[in-house]
Amino acid sequence: MDLIQHFQFLRPFWLLALPILWGLSFWLARRRANEGGWAQLIDPDLLSSLRLDGGDNHHWTPWPLLSLVWTLAVLALAGPSWQQAPSIAYRGNSTWMLVLDLSPSMLSADLTPDRVTRARYALDDLLNAAKDARVGLLAFGEEPYTVTPMTDDVATIRTLLPPLNPEIMPSAGDNLAPALEHAGMLIKQGGGRNTQIVVLTDGFADPSAAFAAAKKLRAQNFTVNVVGIGTRNGAPVSQAGGGFVQNAQGKLHLARLDVDQLQQLAATGGGRYVDLAQLPSLIADLQTHASRTTQASENKNIQVAHKLDGGIWLLPLLLLATAFLARRGWL
Repeated sequence: MDLIQHFQFLRPFWLLALPILWGLSFWLARRRANEGGWAQLIDPDLLSSLRLDGGDNHHWTPWPLLSLVWTLAVLALAGPSWQQAPSIAYRGNSTWMLVLDLSPSMLSADLTPDRVTRARYALDDLLNAAKDARVGLLAFGEEPYTVTPMTDDVATIRTLLPPLNPEIMPSAGDNLAPALEHAGMLIKQGGGRNTQIVVLTDGFADPSAAFAAAKKLRAQNFTVNVVGIGTRNGAPVSQAGGGFVQNAQGKLHLARLDVDQLQQLAATGGGRYVDLAQLPSLIADLQTHASRTTQASENKNIQVAHKLDGGIWLLPLLLLATAFLARRGWL
């Protein structure tokens, strides 16, 4: 009785195909019984000699089996369900927007093996910690580019990390303000709330505009955190075709990490500045914020029953019945 009470079809409209398929089987059987109309044109004794399957197997017909195969297929597609599994009705509504700097200076090797590789490692750590948070990723150089919009598919984002390199950018540049504005747009499009923006950069060329963009995001209840990639001593900047970038005096241009500038950006955005060594503490803060947001929800303990699709259990029977249809001379 419990089984009958919980039994239902998840996609019942597929059942409407059954009368059509049964009618088609009946019509095919009638047509085959009349030898496709040849019995009206050829003498019965001659017709039996012309049949390829011989007369001894005439009493075996595939049409009931064909009807069974079609019936099993339709029932499987209709999704018979008699079991339930509990599932959480609420997911944390925290969102993390990750902003990666892909300017030429990110190829500097003051960090091993280089800055951009270490930044990708940091992104991987952030993705591992995301859990219930929805995550988005964009990269910027002269202009911002969306890698992924807001999503809870962290595994897909992780597969997109290895190709991220300054060399894939169509033009060189280091403008953070457009990237922050673009991040805000993606957050709004994804319906993000309680959003934490994490900028991974070694510096930017538009401080005034970047500070204004960070202040605007903070006014919208978005927090801008900054992860500094690089060292204060810096390293030469590689250039296309080999060699290093030189200044007007012919000396090597060193890309140094301007910690004061990055700290000011974080302060303007209401967030924290950390270097790579301090990244675990920032991750802990992000997780604490997400956990606190979840606990504040009134629906945190609500669960719903999820119907399990039992159509898969009909597939072995379907395959077995289909195999019998391969008998030579039936179809």
